[in-house]
Amino acid sequence: MNGCIFCKIAKKEVDKEFTYEDSDIMVFPDISPIKPVHLLVVPKKHIPDFLDLDKDLGGKIIETAKKMVRENDLIGKGYRILVNGGGAQHIDHLHIHIFGPMGQKVGW
Repeated sequence: MNGCIFCKIAKKEVDKEFTYEDSDIMVFPDISPIKPVHLLVVPKKHIPDFLDLDKDLGGKIIETAKKMVRENDLIGKGYRILVNGGGAQHIDHLHIHIFGPMGQKVGW
């Protein structure tokens, strides 16, 4: 997609250091982190919205997010996984936010 910053990153038109990368997915820190760990899990293929995601790539994204939670030592420290969609996202290219640590919940 023309002008999409995530597509430019995927095509190596914009220099970015990856936390993780494979043929379908790239993971890198958010440019404006709100927690010590704030990663974006992004498919390399341009997918405008969560509702456009197919099951196979969705499964890979979930497995990659789980790997990032483990590798960033967030288990037991609290983490949040967030997907914006339907026009709520700043960039119209599907991406998953992983935030942490969030701290422990204290009762309900």
